[in-house]
Amino acid sequence: MKTRAPFSVLYQDNDIVVLNKAAGLSVAADRWDPDAPRLDTAAASVCRPGERLYAVHRIDRDTSGIVVYALHSHAHRTLCMAFEHRKVQKTYHALIRGNPEWETETVSMPLRADGDKMHRTVPDRHGGKSARTDFRNLGRCGAFSWLEASPVTGRTHQIRAHLRLLGFSIACDALYGSAEPLYLSKIKRSWRGDEFEEKPLISRLALHAYRLAFPHPESGEPMEFTAPYPRDLHAVRRQFAKLYGTDPLACLPDGGGNPSGN
Repeated sequence: MKTRAPFSVLYQDNDIVVLNKAAGLSVAADRWDPDAPRLDTAAASVCRPGERLYAVHRIDRDTSGIVVYALHSHAHRTLCMAFEHRKVQKTYHALIRGNPEWETETVSMPLRADGDKMHRTVPDRHGGKSARTDFRNLGRCGAFSWLEASPVTGRTHQIRAHLRLLGFSIACDALYGSAEPLYLSKIKRSWRGDEFEEKPLISRLALHAYRLAFPHPESGEPMEFTAPYPRDLHAVRRQFAKLYGTDPLACLPDGGGNPSGN
């Protein structure tokens, strides 16, 4: 049986490649786990002779969604500067436990990475780096809600740390909340399946890098990409829509995207 690739190619030219990655892959070498599966290794096949993948930004290993790589040193340098000077717009979607009363919220709190014995990012007004995240409540589904998060800065675990300050956590987030998987039996009252054979709808961090916009490193042309939801998040969305009769993600320009094969 052919193994499904843990990524799909959204766009590629002579300067960049934009991928939609599955959860469970590091973008580049992980200092805490150098043997962890890596996207740049898995996706090496997209390179032509003489090319390599240059990482210009990172998303958490357990986060799915958009990653852009440069294909040569000049594109790498230009894209890194775009990220550093905040010319890149990043949009994430998250399924959180709880129901915020606000429609929008902004958290501006300096953060310090590796700030406790669990290696979490912690708020630190004096010793932390400036950080800002804009949140938008997309809608409630029972005891959960869909959020849009737009980090203006790019600190480690920024969305998760800022969300914790608001009193919420992303579903299946073992580090900043609860690792408890999401089972249909836990949210559907009339569920009559076999509890010993039931598989979770999702058991990894329910965070997806949904949209990325940036100037092309060579032409300067504005570019924007969206990443279809992976199968697990799409399954949650579909079940919630059946249970609660509403799909908050349907308000998005492309309806949240069709499920990717990852």
